[in-house]
Amino acid sequence: MRGCRKSSRRKSSVPLLQNCFQKKAVCAKVYTTKPRKPNSAVRKVARVKLSNGMMTTAYIPGEGHNLQEHSVVLVRGGGAKDLPGVRYKIVRGTMDLNGVAGRISARSKYGGEFVCMRENES
Repeated sequence: MRGCRKSSRRKSSVPLLQNCFQKKAVCAKVYTTKPRKPNSAVRKVARVKLSNGMMTTAYIPGEGHNLQEHSVVLVRGGGAKDLPGVRYKIVRGTMDLNGVAGRISARSKYGGEFVCMRENES
């Protein structure tokens, strides 16, 4: 049909993943940064080079990490709301990044291992 309205294509919030769920990446620099107002913290982020050659900044979720330069990681979409320009997250418990040790709740999000907590253990 000629002259009909064109439905606008929705722009991807994670364009560097190129329609993939996750991509492999290599850490170029691991550092900390401060969030936007009104939040106050020290957020851990990494500058990573994706397998398609693109460079981006990815957030490292959870408490503590073992990342350093040249670590191989898995990157997914998501990012951190209070960090400008950070649109991606690193997946915990895969490749070179360990899961969060001692995590009891929401373990699947942080790669935590199951810890049996028995009450009457002696």
